Amino acid sequence: MSHCLPERSRFICVKKGVRTGRFEGFTGYSPAATAPGFNFFTKYSQIFLDNNAVLDYGRRASEGIQDCRLSRLIANASLARRRSPARPKANNYLMIQRPAIAMRSSAVLTVNLFVCLSLLAALATASGQALPREGRMTEPLEKPGMPPAPVGTYRLETSPRLISPYGGFISYQVNVDQNGNNIVGDAANEPSIAVDPTNGNKIAIGWRQFNTWTSNFRQSGYGYTTDAGIHWHFPGTLQPGVFRSDPVLDYDDTGNFYYLSLLVNTFCGDIWRSTNGGQSWTERSPDGAAHSGDKEWFTVDKTPASMGHGFQYQFWTGFFACTSGEFSRSTDGGATWQSPINIPNGPDWGSLDVASNGYLFIGGNDEGSSFWCIRSTNAQNPNVTPTFDQVTTVNMGGSIVYGGSVNPGGLAGQTFLAVDRSGGPTNNNIYMVTSVSSGGGTNVMFVRSTNGGLSFSTPQRINDDPSNSAKWHWLGTLAVAPNGRIDSVWLDSRNAANNLDSQLFYSWSTDGGLTWAPNVAVSNSFDPLQGWPNQNKIGDYITIVSDNTGGDVAYSATFNFNPSRGQHEQDVYYVRVSPSGGATPTPTATTSPTATATATSTATATATATSTATATTTPMSTATATATATPTATPTATLSPTATPTGTPRVTPTPRTAPTPRIRPSPPPRPV
Repeated sequence: MSHCLPERSRFICVKKGVRTGRFEGFTGYSPAATAPGFNFFTKYSQIFLDNNAVLDYGRRASEGIQDCRLSRLIANASLARRRSPARPKANNYLMIQRPAIAMRSSAVLTVNLFVCLSLLAALATASGQALPREGRMTEPLEKPGMPPAPVGTYRLETSPRLISPYGGFISYQVNVDQNGNNIVGDAANEPSIAVDPTNGNKIAIGWRQFNTWTSNFRQSGYGYTTDAGIHWHFPGTLQPGVFRSDPVLDYDDTGNFYYLSLLVNTFCGDIWRSTNGGQSWTERSPDGAAHSGDKEWFTVDKTPASMGHGFQYQFWTGFFACTSGEFSRSTDGGATWQSPINIPNGPDWGSLDVASNGYLFIGGNDEGSSFWCIRSTNAQNPNVTPTFDQVTTVNMGGSIVYGGSVNPGGLAGQTFLAVDRSGGPTNNNIYMVTSVSSGGGTNVMFVRSTNGGLSFSTPQRINDDPSNSAKWHWLGTLAVAPNGRIDSVWLDSRNAANNLDSQLFYSWSTDGGLTWAPNVAVSNSFDPLQGWPNQNKIGDYITIVSDNTGGDVAYSATFNFNPSRGQHEQDVYYVRVSPSGGATPTPTATTSPTATATATSTATATATATSTATATTTPMSTATATATATPTATPTATLSPTATPTGTPRVTPTPRTAPTPRIRPSPPPRPV
């Protein structure tokens, strides 16, 4: 039921959510004379939802109704749901703009409404499909929303942290309080992970932190571990009370961690650095100085032979950013960023990586079925403005999905690109993975290039279950280990009777992606439609970092139950995956192989998988989780101070030993 209260020339509408039971508000422009048409629209959209017996169809129908907007006081039927991506669950509303022409009668509104409802009824006959796309989005996936809920208006309780074993794999909850307990009533999603290459016990994860699920106000949460993911510490957020989103973490080859964070109110980004394994962070660039924009991604050049060793490269979705352009570079560790430039074709929703010869590759898409691999050979040269000299169209076997039934307010996948720097037969191979749809649901599709991105293979499906358009294999991502093994993880609904409940799945390839190992489920099943923090998604990505024996994964799931809300809640989890199953210690690293001078390699030889070391090494001592004081912007804990959890931990795999730092040539001098 909706109630509209006049406020001068505006109105304020308050509606009780169909399933949430809470009241939600929004504002818009509306003369009083439009009230009959508005009430009619609201009434029938509510009836359409309440009388739709199928949960999935009912939700998607209501989401379509909420986007049938009144423009110039005419109810225009529209399925452009993509234009309002961050709406609460079952929030059937419409937007009314200030009139520019004479008032239309409510009869016109009625006719247009039934056009809208008839289109949506047709939509409800489809199975597992997202709303059709027409061109690129005109609004960002991340956008400002509600203010932070005042302290005192919600109560945070605790429960034991969730440790979820499944088939030899163990998922550990990351967003825990000072005593290592779950925080009941918050929400956390969209995690990004960084692992210290000199000490695999040190891992950091950043995520979107919602202090209460009753608000969509989010901040840049982070956690760290010093014992290979068994115990996690959550000191707080980078800047308490600052609206941030789209966390992306990376690391350099000396073990420094970097955190790229988007300021949602300005759509500018900034870089933070940690020199102590993620225990504390210092703002490397002033607020917004890293340029950036919606769905930004960045990478650090870790190639010793590159002129750009240590450089940081970033690109973002250009349709909504704080400045013009889509790409920027930092040559001083993120302290300053060069003026943004455009990228050919303006790719969106992707990632980037650097080959062993310093060539930069960007993988992205047009938010539909067009994908590209874009190369810059001179981004590594600090004396020139980067240019892009090669653009290759890539067939990924389908289209990117936004707004699918499994993640209604977010993506079902984005483009992930990784380059092999193993120095072996697959060196400088370029790999791309994404979850795409070719007629319902999504599959995890993989392609490779063995000639420096000039051409790519036919798309190959990694998920090995029987083809089923009702199933979702979503948020697929990948990483390449130093020995050339490719790891891929994704969320998967193959075992769910409702086609929505999902598990984390894993597969790997040791021959450059020619063949893939049988898929392995590594987590328990969870409902991705529960725990929404006043926006209907569980984030837009999960991430993995690989070493020679396995991969470290950060993902979101809804294992914990919130009794006061009556449903499960979103949390961030860490799990170690490997071809041998479960956690494995990290072996001592060897001297880095010599980089080749070209971006081509032969895919005929098969890379041999490195045998897994046994878990008999002595774990490193757990460091006291005390934040190091810094003279700049060391974040202050908002939820709880940092402390080492007490009590005896459950039986867990032995943490990995710290490898001996690899011997690398000294890079040329560059600015501090």
